[in-house]
Amino acid sequence: MQPKVKRIFIPRLTKVVFFVALFLLFLGITKAVLWGQSFMVATGLTPMTLTKLLVNTGVDLKSQDGRTNILLLGIGGGTHAGADLTDTILVLSLDKKKNTTAMISVPRDLWSDTLKDKVNSAHHYGEVKKKGGGLTLAKVIVEDMVGLPIHYVLLIDFSGFESIIDIVGGIDVTVPNAFTDPEFPVAGKEEDLCDGDAKFACRYETVTFNQGPQHMDGEQALTYVRSRHAEGDEGSDFARGRREQEVLVALTQKLKNPWTWVSPSRAMALFGAFDRATTTDMRIGELATVGKVMLRSAEAEPKRISFVDFLLEPPLWMYGRYTLVPKESFEAIHEYIRTQLEE
Repeated sequence: MQPKVKRIFIPRLTKVVFFVALFLLFLGITKAVLWGQSFMVATGLTPMTLTKLLVNTGVDLKSQDGRTNILLLGIGGGTHAGADLTDTILVLSLDKKKNTTAMISVPRDLWSDTLKDKVNSAHHYGEVKKKGGGLTLAKVIVEDMVGLPIHYVLLIDFSGFESIIDIVGGIDVTVPNAFTDPEFPVAGKEEDLCDGDAKFACRYETVTFNQGPQHMDGEQALTYVRSRHAEGDEGSDFARGRREQEVLVALTQKLKNPWTWVSPSRAMALFGAFDRATTTDMRIGELATVGKVMLRSAEAEPKRISFVDFLLEPPLWMYGRYTLVPKESFEAIHEYIRTQLEE
Protein backbone atom coordinates (compact mmCIF):
# COMPACT_ATOMS: atom_id res chain seq x y z
CA MET A 1 0.00 0.00 0.00
CA GLN A 2 1.35 3.36 -1.03
CA PRO A 3 1.54 6.03 1.68
CA LYS A 4 -1.05 8.75 1.54
CA VAL A 5 0.25 12.08 0.26
CA LYS A 6 -1.14 15.17 1.91
CA ARG A 7 -2.55 17.45 -0.73
CA ILE A 8 -1.70 21.13 -0.63
CA PHE A 9 -4.35 23.51 -1.97
CA ILE A 10 -2.97 25.56 -4.82
CA PRO A 11 -5.39 28.17 -6.15
CA ARG A 12 -5.90 28.32 -9.83
CA LEU A 13 -3.51 30.63 -11.61
CA THR A 14 -6.39 32.62 -13.10
CA LYS A 15 -7.65 33.50 -9.61
CA VAL A 16 -4.19 34.61 -8.49
CA VAL A 17 -3.87 36.82 -11.53
CA PHE A 18 -7.33 38.26 -10.91
CA PHE A 19 -6.61 39.20 -7.28
CA VAL A 20 -3.19 40.68 -8.16
CA ALA A 21 -4.76 42.69 -10.96
CA LEU A 22 -7.53 43.88 -8.62
CA PHE A 23 -4.97 44.92 -6.01
CA LEU A 24 -2.85 46.80 -8.56
CA LEU A 25 -5.94 48.53 -9.92
CA PHE A 26 -7.01 49.58 -6.42
CA LEU A 27 -3.46 50.77 -5.66
CA GLY A 28 -3.32 52.70 -8.91
CA ILE A 29 -6.66 54.41 -8.28
CA THR A 30 -5.61 55.28 -4.72
CA LYS A 31 -2.34 56.80 -5.87
CA ALA A 32 -4.09 58.66 -8.68
CA VAL A 33 -6.63 60.14 -6.25
CA LEU A 34 -3.92 61.16 -3.79
CA TRP A 35 -1.78 62.62 -6.58
CA GLY A 36 -4.81 64.41 -7.99
CA GLN A 37 -5.60 65.94 -4.60
CA SER A 38 -2.03 67.15 -4.09
CA PHE A 39 -1.98 68.46 -7.67
CA MET A 40 -5.20 70.40 -7.13
CA VAL A 41 -3.90 71.85 -3.84
CA ALA A 42 -0.58 72.86 -5.39
CA THR A 43 -1.93 74.30 -8.65
CA GLY A 44 -5.48 75.37 -7.85
CA LEU A 45 -6.68 73.40 -10.88
CA THR A 46 -9.80 71.37 -10.19
CA PRO A 47 -12.34 70.01 -12.71
CA MET A 48 -14.49 73.03 -11.87
CA THR A 49 -11.69 75.57 -12.38
CA LEU A 50 -10.69 73.94 -15.67
CA THR A 51 -14.29 74.27 -16.82
CA LYS A 52 -14.31 77.93 -15.77
CA LEU A 53 -11.08 78.57 -17.69
CA LEU A 54 -12.56 77.03 -20.82
CA VAL A 55 -16.03 78.59 -20.80
CA ASN A 56 -15.72 81.61 -18.51
CA THR A 57 -13.13 84.13 -17.32
CA GLY A 58 -11.38 81.60 -15.10
CA VAL A 59 -10.89 81.11 -11.37
CA ASP A 60 -11.67 83.67 -8.70
CA LEU A 61 -8.74 86.03 -8.20
CA LYS A 62 -7.92 87.95 -5.05
CA SER A 63 -9.22 91.46 -5.55
CA GLN A 64 -10.48 94.65 -3.96
CA ASP A 65 -13.10 96.94 -5.47
CA GLY A 66 -13.08 94.79 -8.60
CA ARG A 67 -9.32 95.15 -9.16
CA THR A 68 -6.51 92.63 -8.95
CA ASN A 69 -3.06 94.15 -8.50
CA ILE A 70 0.07 92.23 -9.44
CA LEU A 71 3.58 93.41 -8.59
CA LEU A 72 6.06 92.77 -11.42
CA LEU A 73 9.71 92.74 -10.34
CA GLY A 74 12.70 92.42 -12.64
CA ILE A 75 16.16 91.43 -11.39
CA GLY A 76 19.39 91.29 -13.35
CA GLY A 77 20.12 87.74 -12.20
CA GLY A 78 23.46 86.02 -12.54
CA THR A 79 26.22 86.04 -9.94
CA HIS A 80 27.43 89.64 -10.02
CA ALA A 81 27.01 92.05 -7.10
CA GLY A 82 23.46 93.36 -6.78
CA ALA A 83 22.01 90.55 -8.90
CA ASP A 84 18.90 90.40 -6.67
CA LEU A 85 18.22 94.15 -6.67
CA THR A 86 15.06 94.96 -8.62
CA ASP A 87 15.84 97.03 -11.71
CA THR A 88 12.20 96.96 -12.76
CA ILE A 89 9.21 97.61 -10.47
CA LEU A 90 5.75 97.75 -12.03
CA VAL A 91 2.24 97.26 -10.68
CA LEU A 92 -0.15 95.63 -13.13
CA SER A 93 -3.74 96.51 -12.20
CA LEU A 94 -6.51 94.42 -13.79
CA ASP A 95 -10.18 95.36 -13.84
CA LYS A 96 -11.82 92.00 -14.52
CA LYS A 97 -15.30 93.45 -15.06
CA LYS A 98 -14.30 96.18 -17.50
CA ASN A 99 -11.53 94.06 -19.09
CA THR A 100 -9.04 96.91 -18.74
CA THR A 101 -5.40 96.92 -17.70
CA ALA A 102 -3.18 99.63 -16.19
CA MET A 103 0.58 99.63 -15.59
CA ILE A 104 1.97 101.74 -12.75
CA SER A 105 5.71 102.39 -12.88
CA VAL A 106 7.52 102.64 -9.53
CA PRO A 107 10.99 104.29 -9.76
CA ARG A 108 13.68 102.01 -8.32
CA ASP A 109 15.36 104.96 -6.56
CA LEU A 110 12.28 105.89 -4.55
CA TRP A 111 13.21 106.13 -0.86
CA SER A 112 11.45 103.93 1.70
CA ASP A 113 11.45 105.13 5.31
CA THR A 114 10.53 101.60 6.36
CA LEU A 115 13.62 100.09 4.72
CA LYS A 116 15.84 103.10 5.32
CA ASP A 117 16.92 102.43 1.74
CA LYS A 118 15.64 102.55 -1.83
CA VAL A 119 12.64 100.46 -2.84
CA ASN A 120 14.76 98.36 -5.20
CA SER A 121 16.52 96.80 -2.21
CA ALA A 122 13.35 95.33 -0.66
CA HIS A 123 13.66 92.02 -2.48
CA HIS A 124 17.33 91.72 -1.47
CA TYR A 125 16.66 92.35 2.23
CA GLY A 126 13.77 89.90 2.26
CA GLU A 127 15.85 87.15 0.66
CA VAL A 128 18.72 87.69 3.12
CA LYS A 129 16.31 87.16 6.01
CA LYS A 130 14.52 84.14 4.54
CA LYS A 131 14.46 82.33 1.20
CA GLY A 132 11.35 83.55 -0.58
CA GLY A 133 10.98 86.47 1.81
CA GLY A 134 11.97 88.92 -0.91
CA LEU A 135 8.61 88.64 -2.63
CA THR A 136 6.72 89.22 0.61
CA LEU A 137 8.75 92.25 1.68
CA ALA A 138 8.61 93.82 -1.78
CA LYS A 139 4.80 93.52 -1.78
CA VAL A 140 4.54 95.27 1.59
CA ILE A 141 6.87 98.13 0.66
CA VAL A 142 5.28 98.80 -2.75
CA GLU A 143 1.80 98.72 -1.22
CA ASP A 144 2.81 101.64 0.98
CA MET A 145 4.12 103.57 -2.01
CA VAL A 146 1.24 103.18 -4.46
CA GLY A 147 -1.60 103.00 -1.94
CA LEU A 148 -3.05 99.83 -3.46
CA PRO A 149 -3.26 96.30 -2.05
CA ILE A 150 -0.84 93.99 -3.85
CA HIS A 151 -2.53 90.62 -4.31
CA TYR A 152 0.18 88.74 -6.19
CA VAL A 153 3.81 89.14 -7.22
CA LEU A 154 5.74 87.91 -10.25
CA LEU A 155 9.55 88.05 -10.24
CA ILE A 156 11.31 88.03 -13.61
CA ASP A 157 14.99 87.11 -13.88
CA PHE A 158 16.11 89.15 -16.89
CA SER A 159 19.10 86.91 -17.48
CA GLY A 160 16.53 84.27 -18.50
CA PHE A 161 13.88 86.66 -19.86
CA GLU A 162 16.22 87.58 -22.70
CA SER A 163 15.73 84.11 -24.20
CA ILE A 164 11.94 84.52 -24.21
CA ILE A 165 12.23 87.54 -26.49
CA ASP A 166 14.58 85.60 -28.77
CA ILE A 167 12.25 82.58 -28.91
CA VAL A 168 9.36 84.74 -30.20
CA GLY A 169 11.63 86.21 -32.85
CA GLY A 170 12.25 89.57 -31.20
CA ILE A 171 9.91 92.47 -30.51
CA ASP A 172 9.00 95.73 -32.26
CA VAL A 173 9.43 98.90 -30.22
CA THR A 174 9.04 102.52 -31.33
CA VAL A 175 11.84 104.52 -29.68
CA PRO A 176 10.43 108.00 -28.90
CA ASN A 177 13.80 109.72 -28.39
CA ALA A 178 17.25 108.86 -29.71
CA PHE A 179 19.95 108.51 -27.03
CA THR A 180 23.51 107.35 -26.44
CA ASP A 181 24.75 105.77 -23.22
CA PRO A 182 28.59 105.88 -22.95
CA GLU A 183 28.68 103.90 -19.69
CA PHE A 184 26.65 100.77 -20.24
CA PRO A 185 28.13 97.96 -18.09
CA VAL A 186 29.70 95.03 -19.93
CA ALA A 187 28.49 91.68 -18.58
CA GLY A 188 31.26 89.70 -16.88
CA LYS A 189 33.59 92.67 -16.45
CA GLU A 190 32.15 94.04 -13.22
CA GLU A 191 35.38 93.30 -11.31
CA ASP A 192 37.86 93.77 -14.19
CA LEU A 193 40.86 95.87 -13.13
CA CYS A 194 41.28 97.15 -16.71
CA ASP A 195 45.10 96.87 -16.58
CA GLY A 196 45.30 99.51 -13.88
CA ASP A 197 43.03 102.07 -15.57
CA ALA A 198 41.83 104.31 -12.72
CA LYS A 199 38.53 104.98 -14.55
CA PHE A 200 37.88 101.27 -15.24
CA ALA A 201 36.83 102.16 -18.79
CA CYS A 202 36.94 98.52 -19.93
CA ARG A 203 33.94 97.76 -17.74
CA TYR A 204 31.70 99.89 -19.96
CA GLU A 205 30.67 100.21 -23.58
CA THR A 206 28.77 102.82 -25.59
CA VAL A 207 25.27 101.92 -26.79
CA THR A 208 23.06 103.99 -29.09
CA PHE A 209 19.38 103.82 -29.98
CA ASN A 210 17.92 105.79 -32.88
CA GLN A 211 14.49 107.37 -32.85
CA GLY A 212 11.67 105.47 -34.54
CA PRO A 213 10.55 101.87 -35.01
CA GLN A 214 13.15 99.29 -33.96
CA HIS A 215 13.14 95.49 -34.13
CA MET A 216 15.02 94.25 -31.07
CA ASP A 217 16.31 90.84 -30.09
CA GLY A 218 16.53 89.86 -26.43
CA GLU A 219 19.93 91.43 -25.78
CA GLN A 220 19.00 94.72 -27.47
CA ALA A 221 15.66 94.92 -25.64
CA LEU A 222 17.30 94.45 -22.24
CA THR A 223 20.00 96.96 -23.07
CA TYR A 224 17.26 99.43 -24.04
CA VAL A 225 15.54 98.88 -20.69
CA ARG A 226 18.65 98.89 -18.49
CA SER A 227 20.44 101.95 -19.90
CA ARG A 228 20.94 104.49 -17.09
CA HIS A 229 23.65 106.93 -18.21
CA ALA A 230 22.34 108.63 -21.35
CA GLU A 231 22.54 112.43 -21.42
CA GLY A 232 19.42 114.44 -20.69
CA ASP A 233 16.03 113.04 -19.78
CA GLU A 234 16.71 109.60 -21.30
CA GLY A 235 19.26 108.99 -18.56
CA SER A 236 16.65 109.37 -15.84
CA ASP A 237 14.92 106.68 -13.84
CA PHE A 238 11.64 107.94 -15.26
CA ALA A 239 12.76 107.21 -18.84
CA ARG A 240 13.80 103.71 -17.77
CA GLY A 241 10.35 103.13 -16.31
CA ARG A 242 8.75 104.19 -19.59
CA ARG A 243 11.06 101.92 -21.59
CA GLU A 244 10.26 98.98 -19.30
CA GLN A 245 6.57 99.43 -20.06
CA GLU A 246 7.26 99.73 -23.81
CA VAL A 247 9.17 96.44 -23.87
CA LEU A 248 6.58 94.59 -21.79
CA VAL A 249 3.74 95.85 -23.98
CA ALA A 250 5.64 94.86 -27.14
CA LEU A 251 6.30 91.36 -25.78
CA THR A 252 2.67 91.01 -24.71
CA GLN A 253 1.54 91.89 -28.22
CA LYS A 254 3.84 89.20 -29.61
CA LEU A 255 2.59 86.59 -27.14
CA LYS A 256 -1.05 87.42 -27.96
CA ASN A 257 -0.43 86.57 -31.62
CA PRO A 258 -1.73 83.01 -32.23
CA TRP A 259 1.07 82.39 -34.74
CA THR A 260 3.57 82.62 -31.89
CA TRP A 261 2.16 79.37 -30.49
CA VAL A 262 1.56 77.42 -33.72
CA SER A 263 4.89 75.59 -33.57
CA PRO A 264 4.82 72.90 -30.84
CA SER A 265 8.58 73.12 -30.35
CA ARG A 266 8.42 76.92 -29.93
CA ALA A 267 5.51 76.61 -27.50
CA MET A 268 7.41 74.08 -25.39
CA ALA A 269 10.54 76.27 -25.49
CA LEU A 270 8.48 79.26 -24.31
CA PHE A 271 6.93 77.30 -21.44
CA GLY A 272 10.38 76.16 -20.33
CA ALA A 273 11.90 79.65 -20.63
CA PHE A 274 9.05 81.24 -18.66
CA ASP A 275 9.36 78.62 -15.93
CA ARG A 276 13.11 79.18 -15.58
CA ALA A 277 12.90 82.96 -15.69
CA THR A 278 10.03 83.58 -13.27
CA THR A 279 9.04 83.07 -9.63
CA THR A 280 5.54 83.81 -8.39
CA ASP A 281 3.07 83.25 -5.57
CA MET A 282 0.28 82.68 -8.11
CA ARG A 283 -0.93 79.16 -8.71
CA ILE A 284 -1.41 77.79 -12.22
CA GLY A 285 -5.14 78.47 -12.22
CA GLU A 286 -4.57 82.09 -11.18
CA LEU A 287 -1.81 82.57 -13.74
CA ALA A 288 -4.04 81.22 -16.50
CA THR A 289 -6.91 83.45 -15.40
CA VAL A 290 -4.71 86.56 -15.39
CA GLY A 291 -3.58 85.64 -18.90
CA LYS A 292 -7.17 85.23 -20.03
CA VAL A 293 -8.21 88.59 -18.56
CA MET A 294 -5.33 90.28 -20.36
CA LEU A 295 -6.28 88.60 -23.64
CA ARG A 296 -9.82 89.90 -23.27
CA SER A 297 -8.46 93.43 -22.96
CA ALA A 298 -6.30 92.96 -26.06
CA GLU A 299 -8.25 95.57 -28.05
CA ALA A 300 -6.88 98.41 -25.93
CA GLU A 301 -3.29 99.00 -24.84
CA PRO A 302 -2.69 99.04 -21.09
CA LYS A 303 -3.03 102.47 -19.53
CA ARG A 304 0.39 103.69 -18.42
CA ILE A 305 0.55 105.57 -15.13
CA SER A 306 3.62 107.43 -13.91
CA PHE A 307 3.81 109.65 -10.83
CA VAL A 308 7.20 111.21 -11.60
CA ASP A 309 5.74 114.72 -11.42
CA PHE A 310 5.05 114.09 -7.73
CA LEU A 311 8.71 113.35 -6.94
CA LEU A 312 11.87 115.36 -6.38
CA GLU A 313 15.58 114.70 -5.96
CA PRO A 314 16.77 115.70 -2.46
CA PRO A 315 20.38 116.85 -1.87
CA LEU A 316 22.84 113.95 -1.70
CA TRP A 317 23.79 114.77 1.89
CA MET A 318 20.26 114.02 3.12
CA TYR A 319 20.37 110.31 2.32
CA GLY A 320 24.01 109.80 1.37
CA ARG A 321 23.14 108.79 -2.20
CA TYR A 322 20.93 109.65 -5.16
CA THR A 323 17.27 109.11 -4.21
CA LEU A 324 13.75 110.24 -5.03
CA VAL A 325 11.15 111.34 -2.46
CA PRO A 326 7.59 112.71 -2.70
CA LYS A 327 7.26 116.48 -3.16
CA GLU A 328 4.30 116.53 -0.78
CA SER A 329 3.46 113.09 0.57
CA PHE A 330 2.75 109.52 -0.47
CA GLU A 331 -0.92 110.23 0.21
CA ALA A 332 -0.94 112.70 -2.70
CA ILE A 333 0.57 110.00 -4.92
CA HIS A 334 -2.04 107.52 -3.77
CA GLU A 335 -4.87 109.90 -4.64
CA TYR A 336 -3.39 110.57 -8.10
CA ILE A 337 -3.10 106.84 -8.87
CA ARG A 338 -6.67 106.17 -7.75
CA THR A 339 -7.92 109.01 -9.94
CA GLN A 340 -6.04 107.68 -12.96
CA LEU A 341 -7.42 104.18 -12.46
CA GLU A 342 -11.00 105.47 -12.30
CA GLU A 343 -10.79 107.46 -15.54
